[in-house]
Amino acid sequence: MDGVVKKKVLFCATVDYHFKAFHLPYLKWFKEQGWEVHVAAQGDLTLPFVDKRFNIPIQRSPLHKMNIKAYKDLKKIINENHYSIIHCHTPMGGVLSRLVARDARKKGTKVIYTAHGFHFCKGAPLINWLLYYPIEKFLASLTDCLITINQEDYLLAKNHRFKAKSIKHVHGVGVNTEIFKPLNESQKHSVRESLGYKPNDFLMFYAAEFNKNKNQRLLIEALVQIKYEVPNAKLLLAGEGLLLEDCKDLARKLNVDDMVQFLGFRNDIENLLKISDIAVASSLREGLPVNIMEAMACGLPTIANNNRGHRELVQNDQNGWLINNQSAEFAHRIKKLAYDSDLKKQLGIKGRKKILSNFSIQNVLDEKSEIYRGYMNEMEDILWVVH
Repeated sequence: MDGVVKKKVLFCATVDYHFKAFHLPYLKWFKEQGWEVHVAAQGDLTLPFVDKRFNIPIQRSPLHKMNIKAYKDLKKIINENHYSIIHCHTPMGGVLSRLVARDARKKGTKVIYTAHGFHFCKGAPLINWLLYYPIEKFLASLTDCLITINQEDYLLAKNHRFKAKSIKHVHGVGVNTEIFKPLNESQKHSVRESLGYKPNDFLMFYAAEFNKNKNQRLLIEALVQIKYEVPNAKLLLAGEGLLLEDCKDLARKLNVDDMVQFLGFRNDIENLLKISDIAVASSLREGLPVNIMEAMACGLPTIANNNRGHRELVQNDQNGWLINNQSAEFAHRIKKLAYDSDLKKQLGIKGRKKILSNFSIQNVLDEKSEIYRGYMNEMEDILWVVH
């Protein structure tokens, strides 16, 4: 095969589930362009559209000693495969792959990094700025294209003069609007019944890991204030995590445990969204939350804590409301939607329209493919000779 151009792309992240959850359409796109697709991450999931996968022990903690081995493994992979493009994701996946790819860039490899929400941002703790800001600013100088998924991060990178060769804003990872779409009333009642819910239940849905940032306690506290005015309200909380038992204890302590359902890990999120009345989101920080985009695609109005990711998606009185981390505010907006079905429907329609306009998989694929094609054109003059 001497003299044959080997068009290879490497996708790198901390864990391989990241690719399964968010990037299969983009792996498929590269295959359709005739490229060889490799992925490197921790895990051994079977992934479609992938020619080679490498299980490397990347750890989320920057100080974990296994990251030294991950660095060495990744260096060997990149040196041996001569990638034309490396697209890295997640904090540690982005750190290691950009450090390793320094020599490859000198030979023409293009390095793309998607920041799925900087840890430093408006309102973030000072420690986040002290730790993460200098790291990301330095690594930007090792990046050909820095992709941000919300406008605030884009402006931050621009205004703070991050030295990536190019800084782009892309509308997240995209939502499959054929899977996440509203049901008509007859279908909704049928699916509700199959899942054990009544037609007149007022269902509020939130899918997130139970941790301090996701802040489910706020939603549970809001239930106390609607208990007697919206007696048919049920808060559906999907997910697992370290604070799950604490939240269960809080619900019992506040005597609203009959209004909360802790669903654990679910693989039928689309059905739970389709039968729900509204989406709620209490997280303190977000980059661009997929759970809210999926809810909006299903025609649900959203009540969400005010942060940069939610601000990108939710506009007051248009498709929901932003709340300033106050349970009373959540309760007030919940009651408004519980008693105004026309408003609930109008907000939901506008939310789905917003997703279709900017955040669908096809729209994001168009945005990303434009970036990829720019580098592909540059690669036409680069010949990798494989012995």
